[in-house]
Amino acid sequence: MLDRLEMFIALATERHFGRAAESCGVSQPSLSAAIKQLEGELGVQLVWRGSRFEGLTPEGARVLDWARRIVGDTRTLREEMRAARHGLSGNLRLGVVPTALPMIAQLTGPYLRNHPNVRLEILARSSIEILHQIDNLQLDAGVSYLDNEPLGRVVTEPLYTERYLLLMRADHALAGRAGLDWADLAGLPLCLLTPDMQNRRIIMAELARAEVSVTPQLQSNSVLSLIAHVRAGPWVSVVNAHTAELFAATPDLAAIPLRGEGGAKQVGLIAPWREPHTPVLAALLSEARRFGRG
Repeated sequence: MLDRLEMFIALATERHFGRAAESCGVSQPSLSAAIKQLEGELGVQLVWRGSRFEGLTPEGARVLDWARRIVGDTRTLREEMRAARHGLSGNLRLGVVPTALPMIAQLTGPYLRNHPNVRLEILARSSIEILHQIDNLQLDAGVSYLDNEPLGRVVTEPLYTERYLLLMRADHALAGRAGLDWADLAGLPLCLLTPDMQNRRIIMAELARAEVSVTPQLQSNSVLSLIAHVRAGPWVSVVNAHTAELFAATPDLAAIPLRGEGGAKQVGLIAPWREPHTPVLAALLSEARRFGRG
C-alpha cells in the first residue's frame, strides 16, 4: 500500500495524472491503476474524475492527511534503522528563501563536516513553496521567515534577525552616507525581488509605512540578478546584511544601513511538526540551535 499512498500524494501535489506519473517514475496507466486499487482497498472514492483530474473528494482529502503521516513516518523509520546500522547517513532536501542563500553555508558547512555521509540538496524556494513542499514531503526542511506571515503547524529554530541595507554602486551620490531612512528611497531606481518572495512583501510594507510609493523598473526571483544590475547601474536594491557582506566588500559597491528596526524579521529553520524526525533532520535542527545561540 505504501507505493500507492506515495502515488496518491504525488497526484494531490501535481493535480495532473501525467505529471504525477512522471514524478513517480511510472506510466500514467500504472498510476491510474494504483489510485483505483487504493480506492478499492479503502472502500471510498478519492478523486473526482472527468476528462482530467478535477480534485479530491472529501474522503480523498482526509486520506491525504493520513497518507502524508504514514509515508513520513515510514521514511523516518527507515532512516533510523539505517543510522543504527551504519551511523548518520542519507539525503536531506533543504528549501531556502533566496535572501538566506548568502549565509546558508554557515549552517550547512559545519553540519556536513560533522556528518560526512549525509548528502544535502539545497533548493532556492519562496517561503510559500517551502511550506507547501514540506507538507507534501518534497522537502525535508526549509530556511525562511518565522515572524512575518503565518507558518502553520511546524517546528522552528531561529537563526538570525534580518537587517536591511541599500546596495548601490560606490560612485552613487548616496554612497558616502552613514545611514538612510526608508523615506530616502523615494525616487530611486529600485530593483527588487518578485512579489511572490516574502522579502519583497516585507520591503514594500516598510516603504508603505514611510509613505513611499515605488514601482521597480526591474524585478527578479534571483538575488544574484539584482546584484548584477546594481553593479551595472543606475539601479539600487534593498538587501540584507548577509548579502551585503558577501557582495559589498568589492570596491565597486557600497551598502548603506537603513535606519529603524520595523522591517527586521527573524529567519530560521522550519521542519515538519511530526516527530520523531529523521536522524539527519534531527541533527540539522541541533546544528541550527547551536547556530542560533552563537
